[in-house]
Amino acid sequence: MAGTADKAKGRVKEAAGALTNDKSLKREGKIDQIVGNVKDAVEGAMDTVKDALTGTNKKAARKVR
Repeated sequence: MAGTADKAKGRVKEAAGALTNDKSLKREGKIDQIVGNVKDAVEGAMDTVKDALTGTNKKAARKVR
């Protein structure tokens, strides 16, 4: 969920940049969205590893071994 705010902020910036024809603001918005996607991916990977190590998700634990 850490990336959700970044993605939302990025969409707003990108839209504002498109409306005002501000390429820099539009680019910033795209970067914020990418940062949000990366944060969500890292968080998901961390959860998978934690589940595998604690044995709460047996399917993931089998993949790690």
